[in-house]
Amino acid sequence: MLILQESCTDPTASFVIYAPVDIVAMNVVLNGGDPDYVTLLPSGFAIFQDGSSGSTGSGMADAGGSSGGSLLIVAFQILVDSVPTAKLSLGSVATVNNLIACTVERIKASLSCENA
Repeated sequence: MLILQESCTDPTASFVIYAPVDIVAMNVVLNGGDPDYVTLLPSGFAIFQDGSSGSTGSGMADAGGSSGGSLLIVAFQILVDSVPTAKLSLGSVATVNNLIACTVERIKASLSCENA
């Protein structure tokens, strides 16, 4: 489950900030449980114009038929071991890599950018 915390679009960029929430923990809170068990770690993404001269600022093609690109920035906050000297396991690294790849693919699909 995702909780949308903020979304914004202006001439320079679009931002979406959300917090993934554990459904079981959320159900406990909704049934009168302690809300301290729900961890809200903001994550999100921003889409910026790439600044190329072919872009008109709207992402539309210019008179020459070429279109500017975009820069996608994805950010996550993830709980890891509380011991500062602890090393990440290969499984944890693979999970994070998969999370990033899936998130980028979903963003591209939602914006109809399969070719990007």
